[in-house]
Amino acid sequence: MYEILFDKRALNFLNKLEHKIKHRIWNKLQDCKKEPFYYLKHLTQIKGYKLRVGDYRIIIDVQDKIKVLYVLKIDKRERVY
Repeated sequence: MYEILFDKRALNFLNKLEHKIKHRIWNKLQDCKKEPFYYLKHLTQIKGYKLRVGDYRIIIDVQDKIKVLYVLKIDKRERVY
């Protein structure tokens, strides 16, 4: 199972969201810990992966050797890329 680490800005953004959305994102990240490549889609222009949760996108750097999912950014779809 993978460990999840957050960038400071991503964690601040997550904490500012309303409870219902924050809960959906958190649950999807917990699912991702078990089988990350089932949920994540590879990004082509930058190194990393995206996770889709409704209108929000989460940009994640996967460090497979040490089993870490590093959450770089969380934002609305139109602003994240």
